[in-house]
Amino acid sequence: MKLTTLNDIWMKPGLTADQCIKCNICNTACPVLAVTDDFLGPKAVGPQFERFRHPRLPIPEDSVSLCSGCGTCSRVCPHGVSVAEMNSQAKARLVDQNGAPLRDQLLSRPELLGKLNRRWAGAANQALKIPLVRQILESTLGISKQAPLPGFSRDTFRDRHPERCISEPPETEAGLVAYYHGCSVNHYEPDLGDLTLEILGALGYEVVLPPQKCCGLPLQSNGLFEAARSHAGSNLETLQPFVDAGIPIVGTSTSCTLELKHEYQAVLGLRGVAYQALGEAVADLFEFLLGPASNRLLAVEFEELPLRVLYHAPCQLKSHWIGTPAFEIMKRMPALEILLSRSECCGVAGTYGVKKEKYGIARDVGQKLFEQAQEHAVDFVVTDSETCRWWIRHHTQIPSVHPAALLAVSMGLRSQVLE
Repeated sequence: MKLTTLNDIWMKPGLTADQCIKCNICNTACPVLAVTDDFLGPKAVGPQFERFRHPRLPIPEDSVSLCSGCGTCSRVCPHGVSVAEMNSQAKARLVDQNGAPLRDQLLSRPELLGKLNRRWAGAANQALKIPLVRQILESTLGISKQAPLPGFSRDTFRDRHPERCISEPPETEAGLVAYYHGCSVNHYEPDLGDLTLEILGALGYEVVLPPQKCCGLPLQSNGLFEAARSHAGSNLETLQPFVDAGIPIVGTSTSCTLELKHEYQAVLGLRGVAYQALGEAVADLFEFLLGPASNRLLAVEFEELPLRVLYHAPCQLKSHWIGTPAFEIMKRMPALEILLSRSECCGVAGTYGVKKEKYGIARDVGQKLFEQAQEHAVDFVVTDSETCRWWIRHHTQIPSVHPAALLAVSMGLRSQVLE
């Protein structure tokens, strides 16, 4: 196959392996390699091993399974080697060879878990706090007894707003925004979805909720590519009418929006104009506020917010290549003191840190971040990723919130920061 564009290379990470000059910049930046010698590093398990992975022969090594998928290696490579993407594909081949344990099958389906536990959410949440229950989960499934697990919501976000749930865009599309809330908001953090509706509504937007499934990133991260592609196909089918109508699709999880923008094509290999158009239509909430909604936001007179916060930009946000739009907007809030995280990664990497054998690595990766938050006695740690919030809150005992929680208070929509 003749490569004629950079997009061709971006779509097939394995084809960029020969661009690696072994400069070791990826190894220097890798947060996992910095805390464990068991991981050979992104250079070795990525482009170096990729040259010897035959498409029809088993992968002989499994060190790549320790890659957390944070994407740092791809971002820092001066030669454009898609290290993180090829690592994800190698991990999927290992799963094809060896199978996925029940634990990974469960952890990769947060939407299903949310549905199954919704009816008795209160009892399930209490049970997950019992040490004996957590010990049983660790000994039988390999889910770390120390790792934080999110609480299930008794009501879903969509059930709170049935009038907004539509399958086709209305004829009048001016000022319309389609919200991709994902399974985290729908089943675990519906209050964040409510905040998003209030913020966009105050700026004059009408928000609708298209049919949608989990983005599929947890499945992809656990090497279950076929299931992830199935989710991608479902989301493409239900979101395409809104894309075709020119309606922006806005999300509050930087992981979900990255999956829709980039991973469907670059990791799962889903080609075509439709997937490209979907990716171009998707924006993170603060990316949207700083872009298409910027003029409306400029008209807002922010109220004072006398707080000290630590802002941590999640790994997935950095892979959007959009800077830190939430930080740019937070800087406009009077009296808000913002400290910036000095850590590349919080460590959890979705389901990575929840696994018994990886919990210690994930904790060590985030240790400097935890210490920074505690050392400066911040009121809140602010981060755009749900799993980062749960992880940081657990390890620091400091409330961790989405930047939308601060924005809602500074806009006068809420009287206090919603945790």
